[in-house]
Amino acid sequence: MSEKSVYILSLGCPKNLVDSEVLSALLSRSGLRITDRPDRAETIVVNTCAFILPAREESIEEILRMAAWKKKGRCRRLVVTGCLPQRYGAELARELPEVDLFLGTGDFPSILEHLKRLDEGRKKGPLRRVGEPFFLMDAAIPRTVSTAFYCYLKIAEGCSNCCAYCVIPSIRGPFRSRPMGDIVAEAERLAAGGTRELILIAQDTTGWGRDLKGRPTLNGLVKRLCAIKGPRWIRLLYAYPKNVTAELLSTMAAEEKICRYLDIPVQHIDDRILRSMNRKGASAFIRKKIAEIRQAVPGVALRTSLIVGFPGETEEQFEGLLRFVEETRFESLGVFTYSLEEGTEAAGMPGQVPEEEKARRQGLIMEAQAAISDEINLTRIGAAEEVLIEGKTDKTDFPFYGRTRFQAPEIDGITYVRARKLTAGDIVRCKITAAEIYDLYAEEAGN
Repeated sequence: MSEKSVYILSLGCPKNLVDSEVLSALLSRSGLRITDRPDRAETIVVNTCAFILPAREESIEEILRMAAWKKKGRCRRLVVTGCLPQRYGAELARELPEVDLFLGTGDFPSILEHLKRLDEGRKKGPLRRVGEPFFLMDAAIPRTVSTAFYCYLKIAEGCSNCCAYCVIPSIRGPFRSRPMGDIVAEAERLAAGGTRELILIAQDTTGWGRDLKGRPTLNGLVKRLCAIKGPRWIRLLYAYPKNVTAELLSTMAAEEKICRYLDIPVQHIDDRILRSMNRKGASAFIRKKIAEIRQAVPGVALRTSLIVGFPGETEEQFEGLLRFVEETRFESLGVFTYSLEEGTEAAGMPGQVPEEEKARRQGLIMEAQAAISDEINLTRIGAAEEVLIEGKTDKTDFPFYGRTRFQAPEIDGITYVRARKLTAGDIVRCKITAAEIYDLYAEEAGN
């Protein structure tokens, strides 16, 4: 192979990032040099997302932007991997002749073999390898962690929930859990590398183990991970509310390492909309589960995601969702406008909501949530919290920044810290001194 340097652009969610980290390790171990500058790369890899329309648009835009380096840079090979080619492989090959190689979600581990085929010129035009999306990583697969002091631990792949609006099962395949021992082995390796925070991810983390022999539970896995020396924090994302058990909540309350933070995507609160979405758990169950979580884990920070403008959503149903947000007072929240995805059940449903109306509803919920977040953050002033320091700022009065246990990376706010001398990776006790809508200000305890 003649490509000596590789630039990898990772788009989409943390689950995609893990795949990009595997790609980076596979390429670097073959003797290629990973660079952070596309203008210096002879091979550029774009790991794409195709979950909803904005993600697809971003992926196409970035592919074209990277393709420009074939004319003005050193790039000789442009590779597109992940969800976009898995969903639109043949169509992409026709519409993006700039791309030399397309690999699906189950095929990226074979990238070296296909780059070699390109280098040997065995095939003219784009090379496309999009097979069944059945890949499941394991601890033996190399991975170059790209995040600082926190690390995503992908405990399962795919999804079998089959929500009416979602294409993930067709892109990533059915839900497949990694064995407990394999996950623990990877976590131990990450701990030995200095990871301070393990963040458990999957399309549905609470579904972990249901397809394994003996049906182990997420609660049992979390307990095993808590016994690993090194990481101070363990965080759970993407917890389907239907499968959040009392046992898991009891462990969260008892184990010091587990952040009192839970991401539970509820998507909506109207029963008819929930049925149309094919979501498990009606409105009464969701409200009861939230109350159960808060009672079992005092001080827990709850995050959720919602969809507005789902087909058939009336103004009355939206108003009910808005009231739910105002009453429930999630610590953090994300809201998406419904994206019509071909091949999904919802795409053919009547009552499609106009885009401008979706945007209006999204804005109203985010406005309400901003006020809630502001009020909650103001109540934190004076409290003492642990902060994981992630780096330095350009603020002379608050020269460091990091995150508390109730702030997940990239999706929640950050905490600016006043201190004399700290190092990235430190976990320090701080006193919250000021608050904004999403961010906090603190000073190291004792300063």
